[in-house]
Amino acid sequence: MTDPGQRLDVLVVGAGPTGLSLGLVLAGWGVSVRVVDQQLDRVHESRALAIQPRTLEVLDALGLADPLLARGNDAVKVHLHVGRKVVEVPLFDAGLDDTRFPRLLFLAQSDTEAVLSDALAKRAVAAERGVELVSFSATPDGLACTLRHRSGRTEVVHTRFLVGCDGAHSTVRHQAGIAFEGSAYPQTFALADLEVAGDLRPDAAQMFAGQDGVLLFFPIRRPASWRIMAMVGSDPGAEQPSLARLQAIVDRFSGGTLVLRDPVWQTYFRLHQRLASSYRSGPVFLAGDAAHVHSPAGGQGMNTGIQDAANLGWKLALVSHGARADLLDSYQLERQPVGRFVLRLADRPFAIATSTTWWARTVRTKVMPRLAPLAVRARPARRYGFRVVSQLGIRYRDSPLSTEGRPGLRHRPRAGDRLPNAAVRRGGRPGWLHDILTEPRLHVLLCGPIGSWDAAVVATIRDRHPDLVAVHHLTRDPEPGALQDAEGSALHRLGAAARPAQFLVRPDGYLGYRSAGTDLSGLGAYLDRWLPPAAS
Repeated sequence: MTDPGQRLDVLVVGAGPTGLSLGLVLAGWGVSVRVVDQQLDRVHESRALAIQPRTLEVLDALGLADPLLARGNDAVKVHLHVGRKVVEVPLFDAGLDDTRFPRLLFLAQSDTEAVLSDALAKRAVAAERGVELVSFSATPDGLACTLRHRSGRTEVVHTRFLVGCDGAHSTVRHQAGIAFEGSAYPQTFALADLEVAGDLRPDAAQMFAGQDGVLLFFPIRRPASWRIMAMVGSDPGAEQPSLARLQAIVDRFSGGTLVLRDPVWQTYFRLHQRLASSYRSGPVFLAGDAAHVHSPAGGQGMNTGIQDAANLGWKLALVSHGARADLLDSYQLERQPVGRFVLRLADRPFAIATSTTWWARTVRTKVMPRLAPLAVRARPARRYGFRVVSQLGIRYRDSPLSTEGRPGLRHRPRAGDRLPNAAVRRGGRPGWLHDILTEPRLHVLLCGPIGSWDAAVVATIRDRHPDLVAVHHLTRDPEPGALQDAEGSALHRLGAAARPAQFLVRPDGYLGYRSAGTDLSGLGAYLDRWLPPAAS
């Protein structure tokens, strides 16, 4: 039996972290959305396990950072083992003073999905399991998508937009005819969640470097205390590694000092590095692993997918509410270069970690132990590296959505950069700048004394799009209704400490427009360019 059809704004295929995050963003904007997945249940293994600072900011805007932190392990260092030598390398101890989350959070993907799923269900958009996308075809106003339920029932859903968050083997990508370009790594790897007896401190990730590659231990707490990852070489000829096989690998790196026990989950897997040739085909979009897959080096994969969702979600929402359709062109222009960069970022250290060539062995066993102590002391280099790995350094300066107004501001951040965070007070209560800007809308931030701004013009900016634009004042002195930056740290980070300035903060936390001075005509033109026509 086939249902006659339902009409939606967005159909999301795939209920992993990317699809769930996208569903949450869209639900927050009041967009009609369904999230479906052909799997009968969410994952219960650790899988992706690192949440970067920028992703915590994105999830904090959805009210989820604190429950994730409560479940995870915010380890702050790595112990590098080479022979009997152990070098302690701090994580994220420099360059992260403009975020509330200066840490890497180790958390099993199963827990991340549980938090996201619960939050989505509270928005009355529970992920629908056991529902498969069979096909889709173009219609005059979008797409007709055929879904098959586990019971065998089929239904046709009419949707304006379809988003494939359905992983590396994406049905959406395949049926849209989008190429997935790249290759597979030749090695086979073993993963396991288990307990470890021995001298491994749970406040640090552990990396053992040897002639055969590297062995990694990540402290995750649940479903077991440790996740291990190791290269096993050629095809092992089995579906999953035995505990004895894993112990033999660990013995080779640790000299028999660690004992594995109580495995919860074990698997062999192969890795690919691939990038979709396009993130969009008409009303069809790709996000997460459907658009990019790569090695786990640097913990970038799931984080990049969640940030794809944050970028795409508000744009789909605005267009669903009547904004110009070309707003959606910016999704690929902004996110595909990020995916390409992440592939390169993950590939280089991964090649060094896994290669069996003489130079890679030399780097692992001779060069790394000598360079690691120097790197610890090289604070500027660590600062740059942490900004990159944490994904706080992602920016969209070349985007059509990034506009530098006149008169210009000399200092960073520029249009297209992430809004830096800082402590502020509102109504006398302490908080954070990012916390004030979490409501799903565009946020105008006017810096300087309230009296500097023409109240009638400010009201016009606010009232032309009352449901889509919020206006905030940021001042040094306590003024009614304003955000107070008594220490000036927020104004200093915005380059607005010396004179009034204006910023348009996108719903995903990036600056769309900035200008010095109090003339709001440029800002008004920017809003009129991208938002739906103002009500008459």
